[in-house]
Amino acid sequence: MDRSRNETLVYGFLKTTNKPASAYEILDGLRGDGLRAPQQVYRALSKLIETGAVHRIESLNAFVTCKHHGCGSEVSIFMLCERCDDVSEVVDTGIASSLDALCASRQFSGTRRMIEITGICTSCREAQH
Repeated sequence: MDRSRNETLVYGFLKTTNKPASAYEILDGLRGDGLRAPQQVYRALSKLIETGAVHRIESLNAFVTCKHHGCGSEVSIFMLCERCDDVSEVVDTGIASSLDALCASRQFSGTRRMIEITGICTSCREAQH
């Protein structure tokens, strides 16, 4: 897939940051590469989300790269560590089936399926002890 220069820069920034980043954090990180306006970042993010390369973490108003290519047909589950800001992405077909059944039972047509779970990751939990 062909990406614009700005999409490539934004995707690369998120990939190397490896943490959720807001649009303004992305803009600050890429000013040296020629991005000057929030609209440049938002346009790039919109295209990256549309293609499934990036996800928006609603509760954080931040963005991360997709860890599972082609997860658009399943349910993306994000586990967000409250201590270290780590984000793990999981795709679970069982949950997808359950959500399909739930929607069907209520005659609801869902268009986007994401679940966010906040808590403490294994590394942070082990560091406590």
